Formats: sequence, C-alpha cells, structure tokens
Amino acid sequence: MPRLPMIAPSLLSADFARLAEETARITGADWLHFDVMDAHFVPNLTFGLPVMQAVQAVSPVPLDCHLMIENPERWAPGYAEAGARNVTVHAEACADPRAVARDIRAAGALAGLAIKPGTPLEDYLDVLPDFDTLLVMSVEPGFGGQSFIADVLAKVRTARRLVDTGELTLIVEIDGGINADTIEQAAEAGVDMFVAGSAVYGADDPATAIAALQEQAAAAMQG
Repeated sequence: MPRLPMIAPSLLSADFARLAEETARITGADWLHFDVMDAHFVPNLTFGLPVMQAVQAVSPVPLDCHLMIENPERWAPGYAEAGARNVTVHAEACADPRAVARDIRAAGALAGLAIKPGTPLEDYLDVLPDFDTLLVMSVEPGFGGQSFIADVLAKVRTARRLVDTGELTLIVEIDGGINADTIEQAAEAGVDMFVAGSAVYGADDPATAIAALQEQAAAAMQG
C-alpha cells in the first residue's frame, strides 16, 4: 500500500486572537498540531489545557498535542482525557518514557515521543515499540518560524526502515521548517505526518496550501 502524506497545521502560527476562526480554516488537514510550552523545558510560554479544551470543542480535525514541558508524567494524561488524538512528550523530559506512553494510552490517546535535533534516535529505539508516533524535530523546540535542519533526516530514514521491516509500528512525524521547499526531501526520507506552521497559516487560503503540500509530498513519496 502506498503511503499517503498527512498534514498537521501548527496553531502556533495562527492568530491567537481568533483561534476558533483559525481552526475552521484548515479543512483538509489530518490533525491540528497544538504546541504546549511551559517556559521551562523551552523558553516560550504558549497554550495550556483550558485552551486545548476550547480548541478541541471547535476543531474540524483531531488534535495533535505536542508537550514541550517539564514533568510530562504529570500533565500528559490530562490532554488525552480531554480528547486529543495524539499526545507527544519529549524524550529529553521523561524519566520513564514507557510509563508516560502507558498512561497516555490508558487515557484514550495515541502516545508520541519527540526528539530534539541533537538527540540520537538510537538512545530511544528500545522504548519506541511502546509509542504510536515518533516526532523528529527539524528545528530546536520552542520557537516557530525557524529554518529546517536537514541533518535530522538521517533519523527519519532509520525510523522509516524499522517501520517498513516491521520492527516498529508507528507514524513518523516531522516538525519544524516544513514548507514547499522542504516537504519533498522530508517525504522522500520517510515522513508520514508533516507539521506545517507558517506554510499553512501564512497563506492566503490555508486549505489550498494544505492541498498543495499534500500533493507535493505524495509525488515525492511515489518517487
């Protein structure tokens, strides 16, 4: 079966004063990427659970909650209980990634593991069977609008190979600097889910931008 690209627009690039309207503009997306930052694990402070619940109530697509926070063991299950489709925690912030994955799944969501650009994938291969998604960061977490770091695609290729050989069963996701200039190389490397911020919300018509990104990625996947 050919892989089909999935697009997750990042609400971090939306107009925060109009979140309900901005959420409605992403018809055709697969997930809505919701970045939670705590000003500790990363320097910035963004959304929390109450905002997530409000967005969840109006979103036309499932929420993909990316927790860039300390102590994810405490907070991650709440996002799953609130209805997120996928809740991703950072490997670098987890004392026991398997336990966090177990709690997220028990609360009703898919469990994701994110790794920073400088974090080796090999350090976490033993825990990945407990997760449903792998989020490879192609920028340093904490800020939107950064440039794509192509070196991380080596980790994507490794993950893709392990999925294709049946050693892992998970969605390979990438976040950071994904746009019309970078999505094809990410797709060729083996990404399934593409988080796109300004490439979607910076467009005149986000729905049209999503469709164009999907088309580009699909062509790259098919070679």
